[in-house]
Amino acid sequence: MGLKSQLSVNEIYKILEDEIVSLLVKPNEMLGENALSSRFGVSRTPVRSVLQRLQENGFVKIIPGKGTFVEPIDIEIASELIYLRVSVESRVLCDFIRTASPTDIESVRYSYQMLLEAAKGTENLDSFDINNFLEKDLDMHRIWFKTMKKMYLWELLTKPHPDYSRFIRLDIVGAKNVADVIREHGRIMEMIDAKQTSGIEDLMGAHLSGGIRRLGSKLFTDEYKNYFQASF
Repeated sequence: MGLKSQLSVNEIYKILEDEIVSLLVKPNEMLGENALSSRFGVSRTPVRSVLQRLQENGFVKIIPGKGTFVEPIDIEIASELIYLRVSVESRVLCDFIRTASPTDIESVRYSYQMLLEAAKGTENLDSFDINNFLEKDLDMHRIWFKTMKKMYLWELLTKPHPDYSRFIRLDIVGAKNVADVIREHGRIMEMIDAKQTSGIEDLMGAHLSGGIRRLGSKLFTDEYKNYFQASF
């Protein structure tokens, strides 16, 4: 159903960005100007502005004479961003473990409990609320960044990204990795309680970069290979 209210360029951009990141709009799908104009009830001028911005941010490619197509995932870029996040987050979490107050630790524990609640219902991924699960996952990580006053880094690492954000979601949907995520968060909670920093980088590496391992040979099947750039 088309949206009847007049939306701003920023609002239209956010809707389309969210749909691309959530894989509601798949890689290589076309975004037609006429269809978007009709859907949002605006002229083609603001639609072109939105598509141009999406291209500048790496979500789509505008091919003159052919149309606008959602970019496939570049797994090499996703891997580099995972490497960056592992490096930064391991340091922040270690600092948190060394300095966290009992109240800080209980805040993490509460967030972990909320993640456990969000994980219920994974037997049917078609009805599973992935957005809620990912939000609760990020909420737990956000605590140590906020406590250590590293929120600029947090926003930098977690802002919507055409490669990293979609790969994380594909990992959940394709690899059904919720159990792994819960187990790894449980281990993080144990290490916080024990004030243990040794092994944090290995754990965060396994936690944040396990998607390729979990997806495994599925990456090369017709179902999933179309999500990625042909070079992969």
